[in-house]
Amino acid sequence: MIRRTRPISARVRLLAAILGVVLLGLIIAGGITFFVQSERVLANAQRQLDGFVSTVSAGGQDAADLVAAAVPGRTDGTLALRGTTVLATTPAPPGLPLAGDADFLADLRAALDRGEMRGRLDTGVGPVLYAAVADEDAAIVQAISIDQRMELVTLSTLTYAIAGAGVLLAVGVAGWFVTGRLFSPLRKLRDTTDAITIADLGVRVSSEGNDEIADLTASVNSMLDRLAMSVAAQRQLLDDVRHELKTPITIVRGHLETMNPADPEDVVETRDLGISELDRLSRLVDDIDALADVEAGSLSAGVVDVSALTDRVGELVAAIPEHTWTIEARGRGRIVGDHDRLVQAWLQLADNAAKYTPAGSPIEIGSSDDGVVAKLWVRDHGPGIPPAARHRVFRRFDRVSTRRGVDGSGLGLSIVDAIVKAHDGHCTIADTPGGGATLTIHVPLGGAHTPTHLPTPVRAGDVVQQREATG
Repeated sequence: MIRRTRPISARVRLLAAILGVVLLGLIIAGGITFFVQSERVLANAQRQLDGFVSTVSAGGQDAADLVAAAVPGRTDGTLALRGTTVLATTPAPPGLPLAGDADFLADLRAALDRGEMRGRLDTGVGPVLYAAVADEDAAIVQAISIDQRMELVTLSTLTYAIAGAGVLLAVGVAGWFVTGRLFSPLRKLRDTTDAITIADLGVRVSSEGNDEIADLTASVNSMLDRLAMSVAAQRQLLDDVRHELKTPITIVRGHLETMNPADPEDVVETRDLGISELDRLSRLVDDIDALADVEAGSLSAGVVDVSALTDRVGELVAAIPEHTWTIEARGRGRIVGDHDRLVQAWLQLADNAAKYTPAGSPIEIGSSDDGVVAKLWVRDHGPGIPPAARHRVFRRFDRVSTRRGVDGSGLGLSIVDAIVKAHDGHCTIADTPGGGATLTIHVPLGGAHTPTHLPTPVRAGDVVQQREATG
């Protein structure tokens, strides 16, 4: 089997999907954390500026003295201004070198002239938040560097990104081995199905674990079991048909080879024998076709009244000669199934009873139900069927009796068994009191089986006509 190459395997796609979900989760978590921490840093800076304004406003001291008394921080600076002239400032290190930043001083002066006592300005070391307290002589300003305040947040975010990359790598490596183990049963399934041929259906996939893939493996093995059984049944049918065809072919060929063309009686006898054997082959083919239709599920769905079905079969069996037919009982339930096929099965049981019982002996048919199962039976008073041979009755081409003169393909009861099983039923064989056999069809009431295919046309009287033709 040639497989089409794929650019990306299912294993890679699954792993990529997992890594994509993990990456998205890391980004969302990191983004939320960064946003929360940033807002907290800015809020702390605003609170510091609020405190500065409150302190300066309540101090009443000279601007230069206040600046000189201020304690510089690592991320903030304080200065006193008159116009754009710096009167005093906190030392640049470790604070901010704001006194020498002419652009910042000009922007600050312009903002103060506009009455903006608080705000955000750009400097040579990045953006700053500022707050100012002004009087007629001077203004005292404190500025806080946003970038320096955000250093810890930025460092934490970078650390988180590096750790996240490590997590992605670890998930990728672990996921590669995990997905490999996960897809291992599927690879085994693929290899097994590739190894299966019609000549060898015995290969099975080993099932491990208790998950969905193990369930799939079990389902595939079950399917292979059913396929193997079906193929075995078809092979057996072909073997049986081949065996059954050999006899009439051999007979016709032997008579044709020994026939004297100059002897009219011999010619007529050989012709009649050939036609008889061809008729038997035709009936065999018809029975094989019917059996195949039933096993393929070619049944119709309808409501079948057991009582009416009993009366219909009673009318049909009355045409079978040499026996007295009696309807012993009638059930009252309903079956959902194929009416014609059920008639065919029941009629086949009756015809089989007529073949193997002495002429003139009575045969009874009847039906009953217990609210769950309908029973359709045929009771004869012939030699019966030995218990040891009952398992062979419904086999294809298997005849329990070796009595001469009994015509048939050997598929009649096999067809009965197939029809009954198609209706989720079964057949049983019991002794008739006083001698004989009672064959019973058990079919669930209410339609446990609902066929879905249309039926192949079947005449319910085929068995009767065949019996009349060969009787």
